[in-house]
Amino acid sequence: MGWDPVAYLKYGGERTRPAADLLARVPETDPNVIYDLGCGPGNSTALLSSRWPAAHLTGLDADPTMLARARKNGPRARWSETDIETWEAPQPADLIFSNAVLHWLDHHDRLFPRLIQQLRSGGILAVQMPRNHHAPSHALLRELARSSPWASQLESILRDEPVASPEAYWRWLSPHCSELEIWETTYLMPLRGQDPILAWIKGSSLRPVLAALAPEDALTFEKALAAQLREAYPAEDDGCTLFPFRRLFILATR
Repeated sequence: MGWDPVAYLKYGGERTRPAADLLARVPETDPNVIYDLGCGPGNSTALLSSRWPAAHLTGLDADPTMLARARKNGPRARWSETDIETWEAPQPADLIFSNAVLHWLDHHDRLFPRLIQQLRSGGILAVQMPRNHHAPSHALLRELARSSPWASQLESILRDEPVASPEAYWRWLSPHCSELEIWETTYLMPLRGQDPILAWIKGSSLRPVLAALAPEDALTFEKALAAQLREAYPAEDDGCTLFPFRRLFILATR
């Protein structure tokens, strides 16, 4: 279930834009200790480094391939291969930033309050997560995976609700926060290339499904899903494919 930096960064600009939008909402502070949870290939870490070049910045990720890409092409930072589900900050953080990773983890009712506890008083938790799991791109993937002959191999890895409602995060976080902002944005992305929706999810949500199948079965599954996605997301007259993508943002101050 390893990550492929090339596949992930095929639409690097579109994947980085929500991180930039989240960062723009972080108040004008001068943080000293910053952690980028799930830093991937370092695209979000680069934004943090550019805004606060003097900060002690650490990028954390569980995938060694992504971290290798970050070390090679990313900004000046400390890089750490870490399971962020159990991570504890070596020292209280001024800012914990997480772009499009926490939806891979479960038990958010416990995870988010625990992350708040890693902050100093007045520190900020800034999180962005995809909340597009009922869109055709994700619903069709799960529907196909639950059909014959795939269900017996794939049912155990499917996740219908990896991200809760905005109201749920407010209830989990507000007792621990002095300030809390939660909002959603739907990005309308005009993607280009052959089967662009398939190419997008191959860099993220389709990975564990393909990894669970034998190579020839993975190819058959991919072809079947591609046909369904082309029908659900027809190309426009100019050749692009419009992909609405909803994301959830959280800005919490301890």
